Formats: sequence, C-alpha cells, structure tokens
Amino acid sequence: MIFKAALANYKKIALLLCGYLFVALGVIGIVLPVMPTTVFFILALACFSKASPKLALWLLNHPRFGASLTQWKQYKVIPLKAKIMATVGIAASYALLILLSPAAWLACVVGSIKIAVMSYIYSRPSKRV
Repeated sequence: MIFKAALANYKKIALLLCGYLFVALGVIGIVLPVMPTTVFFILALACFSKASPKLALWLLNHPRFGASLTQWKQYKVIPLKAKIMATVGIAASYALLILLSPAAWLACVVGSIKIAVMSYIYSRPSKRV
C-alpha cells in the first residue's frame, strides 16, 4: 500500500516536471521560429491535466494559447494557422539538419519522424465539426 502511494507521488512529480519543461520549451518556441510552440503547450496541458488541475486551468484560460488548447482538449482541432506554422518550423529545422548533419542516416531517421508528425497534424480537423 505504501509502495502504491509513493509510486503515485513520483508519477505526479514527474508529470509536473514534464509539464513545466514543456511550458518552458513552448515559451522558447515563441522566440525561435524553428521550434514549435503549440505542440509543447498541448503536451504541458496533458501533463498538468493528470497532475495539477489548477495548472491545467491556467493553461486553458491563458489569453494567448487558451482558445487553441481548449479546442484541442475538447475536439482535437488544430487550427490551419498552427498547421502552417508547424509545417514551416519543421521544414526549416529539417533544412538546417540536412545542412549541418554529418550523417545521412540521421537525416533519414529524423525526416521519417517529421513526416509521421506532419501526417498526424494534418489528419486532425482544422475547424470544429
């Protein structure tokens, strides 16, 4: 019984740490055009929803990102603007990787992951149905 409680506490701490990390990465993404923003806030929302409802509500009520996060949480909608920005960011980061990568296999692996991510993003609706 004690083990179960300790494990639940560690899980909550890990989710909170991940949530804060994703918020920090999202904030960095605001400044750096090659880094996504919305994806990190969606991940932070998922972590906070399980670990801290108060922090999840903070994200959902955020003046800049709250509406997009609410659309995602309720309807799994990714707005077209966010899709386009994700496409530009992913393409730019991949171009940098190709220019700077010493290994062709690395570019292939990362390219495959980026294609999978873009496929998922574009499989989501752009508007609430």
